[in-house]
Amino acid sequence: MKKIAIGGGQGFWGDSPDAALHMLRHADIQYMACDYLAELTMSIMAKQQLKDPGKGFAPDFVTRILKEGGKEAWEKGIRILTNAGGMNITGCVEAIRQWADSASMKGYKIGYVTGDSIKEKIPQLLKEGWTFPNFDYDGDFNEIVDKIYNCNAYIGHEGIKECLNQGADVVITGRAADSALFLAPFAHEFGWAEDDWDNLARGIMAGHLLECGGQGAGGNYMYDWRGVPRMDELGFPIAEITDDTFEITKAPDCGGIICEQSCKEQFLYEVLDPANYMTPDVNVDISQATITQVGPDRVRIGNVRGKQKPDKLKLCVGYHKGWKTVSMLSFAWPDAYEKAQYCADVIMKKMARRGMKADDIHISYIGVNSLHLNVADMSEESLKNLNECVLRIAVFSEDKSECAKIIPEISPMQLNGPPGASFFGGRAHVQEVMALWPTYVPRDALDIQAHILEV
Repeated sequence: MKKIAIGGGQGFWGDSPDAALHMLRHADIQYMACDYLAELTMSIMAKQQLKDPGKGFAPDFVTRILKEGGKEAWEKGIRILTNAGGMNITGCVEAIRQWADSASMKGYKIGYVTGDSIKEKIPQLLKEGWTFPNFDYDGDFNEIVDKIYNCNAYIGHEGIKECLNQGADVVITGRAADSALFLAPFAHEFGWAEDDWDNLARGIMAGHLLECGGQGAGGNYMYDWRGVPRMDELGFPIAEITDDTFEITKAPDCGGIICEQSCKEQFLYEVLDPANYMTPDVNVDISQATITQVGPDRVRIGNVRGKQKPDKLKLCVGYHKGWKTVSMLSFAWPDAYEKAQYCADVIMKKMARRGMKADDIHISYIGVNSLHLNVADMSEESLKNLNECVLRIAVFSEDKSECAKIIPEISPMQLNGPPGASFFGGRAHVQEVMALWPTYVPRDALDIQAHILEV
């Protein structure tokens, strides 16, 4: 029976290449997919590209994955897929071409998919009456139109599959949905029809279990993180699919864990409605799915169902929101929290006299409530026994100069405030705040194209 195995090689831009390289060298896989893009990654890349037209993609896909393991993968027939193209797909393709040429890989086929970026189409869509409603809060899209960095739709697997159909050894995309990178090889290999919703759903959930890399194999594992073997050599998950089965495992001789609990945690990650998990390729129903341990580091997934794909695509718009300054001062026992709180009060009184006009000020105390916020233990006993506490003051304003006013007031608190203050990390800097406008766009607004470049 035909079996296709695909490994998850990266979980984000900046992830370790170790597990991916181990997988290429030691696992029995035919494909590996590497996810580099989070929601605001595209905005960061767009900003980089504005400063340098040659940037705007994830160069470490070439320098850390392909340079170390790409030629071996090619020689073994392992095909690699990635959304590392980000905002500059052709720039990424050119970097790959140069690498392959320098490695004497004549005949190496680079596939790439374009069409996810629709920033230039926004004016026309607005004229046609498309309002770009915000998923998260009320707002008028017209108020951010002149502040947009990027506007990218989450595209599905079709263009990636077409590149594979044309013999691509590596496929580069921009903002393809993470799971689409994994679905495409399965659809290509098994010849799944575009309306074979149940099989498409299986492929999507395979990708969903792999797209976060180590998180699917014992990393960031809430259930029993202490019990994860050899976390310093953490392996990443692998999905194996046949016509009848769908299993998750990992490469041999590496750390990590594949078990029912680890798969359950990743299975429900970012799924709002288990009966209607919307993706560009299929509406997935996992409400009756089964997750069963069938061997050491091997879990079988069953009863995944699919329904008609949506007629709209998720669109992530990154835009300039304003500016921020984040300043910190640490305080030691005794009375660490009381000192930090008193110091914050002193600083705010000074800023009132300076006339600082901030749109938002957030004061928190690292070690107390910076993570847990209003559910933190603020009892007298807890606060009195703190060994240390870090005051954190974040100022946001649409006016850059307002954010800068607090900066020179922080370091003097070491000598001009309550005892034991320690200034660290150097002076704060005013930083740009990029925000996300999550919305959707008609599917037919996109023009997705598949391309092949042979070295």
